[in-house]
Amino acid sequence: MMQNNERTITKIEANPLLDIRKCEDRPLRVAAYCRVSTDSEDQINSYNAQKKYYTDFIKSNPKWRFVDVYADEGLSGTRVKKRENFMRMIRDCEKGKIDLILIKSVSRYSRNTLDSISYLRRLKRLGIAIYFDEQNLDTQKEESEITMALHSAMAQAESENISANVKWGINKRMQNGTYRCNMNMYGYRRDKETKAIIVIPEEAEIVKKVFSMFLDGNSTHQIKKYLEENNIKTFAGKDTWSHSTINKMLQNEKYVGDIIYQKTYCEDCISKIIKVNNGQKDKYYVKNNHPAIIDRDTFQRAQAEMVKRTARNIASESSITGIGRYSSTYVLSQLLVCDDCGGIYRRKYKKKKDGVFHYWRCNSRLESGDKYCDNSKGLEEKQLQRAICGALSKVIAQQEEGYAVMRSHLLYAVTGDKSTEELYAIEKSIRDEENHMNELIDLAVSSEGNSDKYELAIKDSNNKISVLKEERNKLMELIQDNKKAKLELERLQNFLSENRAVVDEFDEATIYRAIECIRVTKDMKLIISIKGNIKVTEDYSLYAETSKTA
Repeated sequence: MMQNNERTITKIEANPLLDIRKCEDRPLRVAAYCRVSTDSEDQINSYNAQKKYYTDFIKSNPKWRFVDVYADEGLSGTRVKKRENFMRMIRDCEKGKIDLILIKSVSRYSRNTLDSISYLRRLKRLGIAIYFDEQNLDTQKEESEITMALHSAMAQAESENISANVKWGINKRMQNGTYRCNMNMYGYRRDKETKAIIVIPEEAEIVKKVFSMFLDGNSTHQIKKYLEENNIKTFAGKDTWSHSTINKMLQNEKYVGDIIYQKTYCEDCISKIIKVNNGQKDKYYVKNNHPAIIDRDTFQRAQAEMVKRTARNIASESSITGIGRYSSTYVLSQLLVCDDCGGIYRRKYKKKKDGVFHYWRCNSRLESGDKYCDNSKGLEEKQLQRAICGALSKVIAQQEEGYAVMRSHLLYAVTGDKSTEELYAIEKSIRDEENHMNELIDLAVSSEGNSDKYELAIKDSNNKISVLKEERNKLMELIQDNKKAKLELERLQNFLSENRAVVDEFDEATIYRAIECIRVTKDMKLIISIKGNIKVTEDYSLYAETSKTA
């Protein structure tokens, strides 16, 4: 089939709206622009009055044809791109819909000299004039640009002066702690009448849960999953939580009743760019500004945990024998360390005929073979869990002190009450004093009638024990009143006494609280460091299967 290669000409019609400007007898299409910078009642009245005045004024002139009144309400004049109706007016000018624009004053048009001259020239190229009523200024005249620049500079200087005065006032209120910042956030609101900061109880419980989960070793991903699965909505009422929102919650000092003023600042009143204050401006830390949701100790532990996880992530970027990236999926990821090279252990798996076989192996060995770690072996997961539980059970069986240490630490983690740390010290003092008194009694019995010299010492020792027991009972009453602490204590006791691994979330949280580190030696020994400066060594091979591990 032959193609038609004939030359063709197609006419593209001119835009009649643009061409009509050449006709001198036609009526001018006139629009007006109004703006007020605040939504106060006085300015709203001025805004409405301007709109009515210009609508009536344009329609009353037979040589003009009314287009529209473009008006921006409650917006600053320093940035035109933020003014929706101003930009709509510019677009209509470019479409050829407007010949003349009426504006009350240069300051209503723009308080930014650069924007003012830029848009003036843009409109002049389109043949569109602007008339400023207060200055009696017509931009079609030759001298108009210089005059316009002077008035714009004056308007910009006025804005900068107002901004400086406002900043000075805010800064003074920050210094004396009277500045009222925004407190509409998860867990808090401002009372509409008194403006006082109040706690929202149901939201406060969620905040406490987030901190508790984080300190139990959960990642922000796991916390996010928990919140979404339990249909807990964000502050904005959304169903989906973001990692950044949870991270900000964990780092927000407002939850301990404090507030930091000027964490961010506005660079200038023209650009209005907000920057994070990294020392460029003064900050003001106001302590005990409002009711706390999180106690200070819990907050500080959360910050320390965050630093620890961040440091671990940084170290892992080029990890060969480094500590390794933080992982909350498995609690042992944070505890198992190779005694040979210092690397962390990673969970791996192999498929077998009877199912999936999980084991733990030194990360350096996995990444680089025997280059950095030539002595480590794989640890079968179930036997590893049994070995850890067996070691903890021995601590309980052989050392009452071991259980006392773990109990004390667990209570402190649950309640945040420092008095729980005293419980271990008191119980140890009671045992020491009882041992001392028993020695005195044995000496008195063996003294063959010369026991008088021991009676006073025995009586004194008995009195000390009574005082210590009274202190212990007071602390135990506080613990009994705390249902959460009581429940976790019972679970800890059951978990350790059963000598078996339980893989639910609570028991992993218990291990996370009770154990600081597990070092794996080349001869398959587990050196377990329990919080409270107690160490116990367990032989992994006693629990391992006879078949060769990974």
